[in-house]
This record gives sequence, structure tokens and C-alpha cells, in this order.
Amino acid sequence: MPLCLAAGALVTSLLAGSLTLSWQHSIEKIRWEEDWRLEGEALVIQEARVRGSGAGMEPPVGAQLRDGAWHYVPQLAPLPAVRLTHSPYVEPYTICVNGDCRRIDEWLQGLPAHAVVELLPCASLTERSNGLPGVP
Repeated sequence: MPLCLAAGALVTSLLAGSLTLSWQHSIEKIRWEEDWRLEGEALVIQEARVRGSGAGMEPPVGAQLRDGAWHYVPQLAPLPAVRLTHSPYVEPYTICVNGDCRRIDEWLQGLPAHAVVELLPCASLTERSNGLPGVP
């Protein structure tokens, strides 16, 4: 079962059950990365990395510094979806699937300047949409 990105009527299947989500902190300009995988009908975070520290961005207890980044596993319960805010005021999120890394607005062609994007199992999106065209 693949993961999907959805924003309103815009939907795309990522054709994979795992991905890396990354972004740049809006103030500190420090890169954050998270590895997510689909487990049943939920998203599970496998690992997170932050490439520095700054105001409100201290590495959590137990984080290990490797390859220029603090690596850690967030204590987060499985989620039905991950919500991302797309805005012209910050760099767009990047999603990497099987080595194919693109900005979120490249994965979702026609994404408006301001949007809430959901990362979720395609199956749950299909259930919510009741078979709308373009939904996997």
C-alpha cells in the first residue's frame, strides 16, 4: 500500500511505503529530516536528524552526532496522517522516495501558494474520497 500526498482536490501517490521528509527551519536555517514508513494504516517515524542547533532546537536527550547531524528516534505514536503547511514565506518541504527527491510543489503540481498538505496512506484517502476521480 503506497503513501499519498493530498491538498484539497490535488492528490498524488508516491508509489512507496516509506520516504524521507525534510525542511529548513524558518529562522535558524537549519535542515531537519525525518524518515517515515507506512505500517498498516498508520505512519510511523523511524528516525529524525537535525543538522545543528539553535533557539528552541536543542538535540533531544540520547541524540547522537554522526555525519554532521544529530540522529534520534522521536517518541511519537503512529499517526493516521502527517499535516504539512505549504507557504511562500519558507522553503518548501522536500520529499525523497527511493532516491527521487523533489519539493512538495513538484510532487503536487498546481499546489497553491498557501496550502495544508497531508501525507497519508492512499487507502485511507480513497475511503474518505468515496471514489473521487484522480484518487488512487
